[in-house]
Amino acid sequence: MKPILASSEYSVLESFAASEVLLAFDFDGTLAPIVRSPGDAQMRAETRRLLGHACRSYPCAVISGRARDDVRARVEPVPAERVVGNHGSEPAPNMAELEGEIARAKPGIMAALAGLEHVELEDKRFSLSIHYRKSPDQREARRAIARALKPFEKWLRVVGGKAVFNVTPHAAPHKGTALELMRNRLGVGRAVFVGDDETDEDVFTRGRPDELLSIRVGMHRGSAARYYIRDQREIDTLLRRLLALRPAQRTSIDASAPAASTLMLEK
Repeated sequence: MKPILASSEYSVLESFAASEVLLAFDFDGTLAPIVRSPGDAQMRAETRRLLGHACRSYPCAVISGRARDDVRARVEPVPAERVVGNHGSEPAPNMAELEGEIARAKPGIMAALAGLEHVELEDKRFSLSIHYRKSPDQREARRAIARALKPFEKWLRVVGGKAVFNVTPHAAPHKGTALELMRNRLGVGRAVFVGDDETDEDVFTRGRPDELLSIRVGMHRGSAARYYIRDQREIDTLLRRLLALRPAQRTSIDASAPAASTLMLEK
């Protein structure tokens, strides 16, 4: 992994900024700092201001693990052009199927987690998140939750993260699928994606280096991302750099692109 903000990598960022490129971001840990209670997460005022300017210069997207309505409220009033929730599956053509699978799985998972203290199950309709950030012993909580979820892995996808396990149906689109579909429908040949956690690896593993500029928040040797920023606060520096590389004007893609729901549901 290389530091994307280093002077030696300036030409890489410059090349992407000069092309028809989609900017896409995760929310928690990327646009907003991670906090103890997920409901308290919000962007800093400066990040919000910079992202608002970026959305007037580039087509932009937010692809989050949160429910779509939840994350959409958190990026308002910033005019983010695309908001996708539930790790890429909201919206999606098979949403009714995904919702049914999660509804059937939830009682069994709740029973398996019964007795585990400081563990919270969040139902997002199309996925589940099991949070253990409030546990006094996160390592032991992680092991206990992993054991409890093991029997469900034959028919559900379980992905760990920062003090969380995410549970989705195997048939659910992921963040990589969502970004690729959005890019293709916009007719954009390239994308910049910034994320910080395990579900963002679904994006980092897709796309050639000349098509996808993959940036992870924090150096992580096991990541498929080719570049990194040092911490979440550097997202502001990255946004400033991208703004400096392109005039503040909307592209023809911004003006003519269909809404996010149309993008994801059209066949």
